[in-house]
Amino acid sequence: MTMTDPIADMLTRIRNAQKAGKDSVTMPHSGMKQTILDIIKNEGYISNYEENEVKGKLFISVGLKYDKNGMPVIHSIERISKPGIKRYISCKEITPVMGGMGVLIISTNKGVMTGKKARKEKVGGEVICRIW
Repeated sequence: MTMTDPIADMLTRIRNAQKAGKDSVTMPHSGMKQTILDIIKNEGYISNYEENEVKGKLFISVGLKYDKNGMPVIHSIERISKPGIKRYISCKEITPVMGGMGVLIISTNKGVMTGKKARKEKVGGEVICRIW
């Protein structure tokens, strides 16, 4: 069975694992997923991630993060641009997520970056997801 949207699958796995109170979640590896996870980690929404090889196939194991009360650090994680409906945004249209409490992840011609960085570098692109 082929997967039509591996990024949405990754975000859904993270969301579901946090709702279930899991410490980590594993998913198939891809370069784009790794780049997005780098941003999510740098923004403080996950504790870590590591690559694992099982029977010749690469997987990513993501360490989930919870606050001192045991609540997930990620309140909402949603896919914006989908394979059937691409969403693009110019640098002038980039606004803070939840009043600056969240992050927008955008794929630009200069690479995948946060909305804040894209606005600073004056580039727009495809809006991958929003996290807060």
